[in-house]
Amino acid sequence: MICGKKTKMSYELKAYNTFGIEAFAKNFISIENDTQLIDFLKVNQEPIFILGGGSNILLTQDIDATVLHNQIKGIKLLDIQPDYVLVRVGGGEVWHEFVEWAIMQNLGGIENMSLIPGTVGASPIQNIGAYGTELKDVFHSLEAIDLQYFTKKNFVAEECQFAYRDSYFKGEGKGRYFISSVTFCLRRNPQVNTQYGDIQKILAERQIENPNIKNVSEAIIAIRQSKLPNPAELGNAGSFFKNPTISQADFEAFIARFPNAPHYNVENNQVKIPAGWLIEQAGWKGFREGDAGCHAKQALVLVNYGNASGNNILSLSKKIQADILEKFNIKIQAEVNLI
Repeated sequence: MICGKKTKMSYELKAYNTFGIEAFAKNFISIENDTQLIDFLKVNQEPIFILGGGSNILLTQDIDATVLHNQIKGIKLLDIQPDYVLVRVGGGEVWHEFVEWAIMQNLGGIENMSLIPGTVGASPIQNIGAYGTELKDVFHSLEAIDLQYFTKKNFVAEECQFAYRDSYFKGEGKGRYFISSVTFCLRRNPQVNTQYGDIQKILAERQIENPNIKNVSEAIIAIRQSKLPNPAELGNAGSFFKNPTISQADFEAFIARFPNAPHYNVENNQVKIPAGWLIEQAGWKGFREGDAGCHAKQALVLVNYGNASGNNILSLSKKIQADILEKFNIKIQAEVNLI
């Protein structure tokens, strides 16, 4: 149904973005199925803007468009094999609720991505990931509505062009498709991954020697809650910056200057440097400028202490980026979508 009055900038979006930024849209429609969306598109003459959970955006202005809020629900088993199952999930499902469902069914593969905010439909756009797992690792396909031709299209993994926190839908396909469902390949005989971060430490503290996927999920939830602010209590969009990757030659120059810097070798002879470490070393952790700040427990997270505007947050992020470039000769990029 259509919500709000049909007057210019009449619908408030503060409750629909986890930064809690005050911004308005021209109109707002909750999309509950493909047919409703296609019928709307055929008669619509206005610009449109797709919104999922609002957990990976920074609103720096009002949206002079009709917001299409993905509320397509449903979880359905498509194929059951001895080692795996294919599960189709509505794009409007809350990501963590889907993770909880999979754990209840003892289906493995997404437990390391517990408590990531947002919706299932947004997950392939960002190629979300955490603690050694990325969405592409469990992705089978997705179905999307072409907003220009009003047709359904199925995408397999290769067509999505997944990369680190990136995909076709953030580049060439940005703004062209509405992701209505995603199909995942989950393992019936889960193999846990406890090698990343503090997972093993938490499991040891809990005296868990042979963890299952529920144990791993609970450990990750505990880690995230100890480091990351709850958006319901303090506006934020999780990690604001991507971890930068640099060439081996640039890394050798960098590590000669900062021999204790954490780093991880990745493919194509690249080295990943934790952005949070760079930001903390540069002295930004805990910094506050008005109601815009860098979180005191996790330097990767920028926060809204109450009344910061999107431009206040953006201004702070640019100052941090410029300082990191000056101090370390490394560019860090925003992970969130700047609107």
